[in-house]
Amino acid sequence: MSSLPPRAGRHCHNPLNSLHATVYFSPDFTKELAGLGVEDPGAAYFAGRAAAMGAVGPGVVAATFYNFRHDLIARHLPAVWRTASPEAVLAARLRAVDSTLRRLLGEEAIASDEMAEAARLALRAAEGCTRHARPLYAAHADLPVPDQPHLAYWHATTLLREHRGDGHLTALLDLSLDPLEALVSHTATGKGMARKWVMATRGWEQSDWDAAAGRLRERGLLDGEGELTEAGVALRADLEDRTDRLDLAPYELLGAQGVARLTELAKGFLVAAALAGGFPADLVGKG
Repeated sequence: MSSLPPRAGRHCHNPLNSLHATVYFSPDFTKELAGLGVEDPGAAYFAGRAAAMGAVGPGVVAATFYNFRHDLIARHLPAVWRTASPEAVLAARLRAVDSTLRRLLGEEAIASDEMAEAARLALRAAEGCTRHARPLYAAHADLPVPDQPHLAYWHATTLLREHRGDGHLTALLDLSLDPLEALVSHTATGKGMARKWVMATRGWEQSDWDAAAGRLRERGLLDGEGELTEAGVALRADLEDRTDRLDLAPYELLGAQGVARLTELAKGFLVAAALAGGFPADLVGKG
């Protein structure tokens, strides 16, 4: 039985994950990758997130990222590694993190005691993560922790984000949600990536979306208007509960007081980043 309040780990993870994601929406990231010769935004994203695993091909990325169409990934990998090595990409990503967080949060926040505290708490939580069956987490766990607190904090958010994400894929498989069914059902909650962003970034065609929605309707999870049925709402709730259980260890290690404090700090940094334009305005929703 957990010593934490219900869903405390999830509530802590959400702002940590969102701040982690700011780098992939940042013009600083695309600029840094373009400086290496990687000018296509799709190639930059796949390289930036996969580089910790080495010069992997499209199969590994399709397996670990889960909801991208393999054909899209194969347009960029493994070719991107002939332009920039994984080591160069990781260094460029960290430079982009530095400039992005300084721009979004401001120098006062970067140098604050609160940032140093958040880094300590998040890194402590990450000590509770485990490598087995968690490839994206395990790859990032082998990277050195940056010295500067704001970079150490982002590194820790990455560890915690990928640890939960790896477990989430296990839950998706167990509930028989394929990559696009996972996206369609998440978008239907109103809390996932908006449909137009899915279609623009994940490589799927409208026919793919329609087929996935049809499969969900056949299972009684989606209605004719594309809304989740009662069974669909229950399945999505079960999915998150299973993910919570698989991701409990880091937050149990940190303890209730530490989780509450890290959540408070993470929310403050996230609000500041969002107000500074860290995310597209239409990223989340059903549109």
